[in-house]
Amino acid sequence: MFEFDVQHRDGRARVSQFQTPRGTVITPMFMPVGTQGTVKGLSPQELTDIHSQMILANTYHLMLRPGELLVEQHGGLPEFTGYPGPFLTDSGGFQVMSLGHMRKITEQGVVFKSHVDGRRIDLTPERSIQVQEALGADVIMAFDECPPFPAERDYIERSLERTVRWLERCLSVKSRPEQALFAIVQGGIHSDLRDHSLDLTLPFETPGFAIGGLAVGESKAEMYPAVAHTASQLPESKPRYLMGVGHPEDLVAGIALGVDMFDCVYPTRTGRFGYALTDDGRLNMNSSAPRTDLSPIDPECDCYACRHYSRAYLAHLVRAEEMLGPRMLSLHNLRYLHRLVERARAQITAGTFQFWAKEWAHRYFRGSLPEWFQAALETGLVPLRR
Repeated sequence: MFEFDVQHRDGRARVSQFQTPRGTVITPMFMPVGTQGTVKGLSPQELTDIHSQMILANTYHLMLRPGELLVEQHGGLPEFTGYPGPFLTDSGGFQVMSLGHMRKITEQGVVFKSHVDGRRIDLTPERSIQVQEALGADVIMAFDECPPFPAERDYIERSLERTVRWLERCLSVKSRPEQALFAIVQGGIHSDLRDHSLDLTLPFETPGFAIGGLAVGESKAEMYPAVAHTASQLPESKPRYLMGVGHPEDLVAGIALGVDMFDCVYPTRTGRFGYALTDDGRLNMNSSAPRTDLSPIDPECDCYACRHYSRAYLAHLVRAEEMLGPRMLSLHNLRYLHRLVERARAQITAGTFQFWAKEWAHRYFRGSLPEWFQAALETGLVPLRR
């Protein structure tokens, strides 16, 4: 039911087909985030039009409202939301970190104080899988503990070991074969703790593996050695998912290191704040430059906003606080990231990914490539020993 076929390689970067019950997706890919069962401000048809392949939704938020049983009664997330393609659901593990002031962790699970109505919420590995099965996503995540940054080394080690014990409990109650459960590798920015997590996690041979515990406050110079170290040891025959990462430079660097799947709220959140993503960096619609510019955000972009509206009009909408402005910027930003990974896939297929990535980065970073980005590209050239 789940097949992963690597079709092209260029260094560690790769193009693959990932077959799911609701359709085959092509990786590397970016997944828009629909935490509450909706990508903020955009319709399912708009997501389809910009070539979104898989949408991410959140277990914790959807179990609070509207409740997983209501979603299940409607046939699962695709039928409930109207988006017909594959879904991935987070386990609620990120909320273990982000809602740290409202939760208590025990070996049994996590007790939350609901941010909606203050009631007590018990989220255990078993409960997380129960909710995700009711939501009906194609890919579900093991319930994990995501430590914040910075955190004491001893805490990170205890946390990753607890995550493995929780993984075992998740697998013991999983009952739906049409859902692929991904395990999550933790360990912070410590390579030896990443190795420890890999040693404990890989034997479970789940259909895919996620790199967790990053993009939680550390610098990119600290994050990318951990990404490179972890991705290089994950199975070649299974998808690799870098959780919560989705800036343009992150996608290019992550792809170079062999990552297949990405997600982040960045493109839609940035759009709501009045920024458009381009190959020249972020364009601030609140600044003076776009106010009289009659050109599109990006003349090469095929999204609705770029085909129909000028920078000047979109800047006017943002300044006037009209809803159409943030909606169109969010639509463009998602299409920009989809086009970015589409371009990367084409370059990998042609065997020219490294050249293209450097050319893209010189423009994006205005000629001054960060050391962490250069190191990621160079590491992506080093063959893996298997």
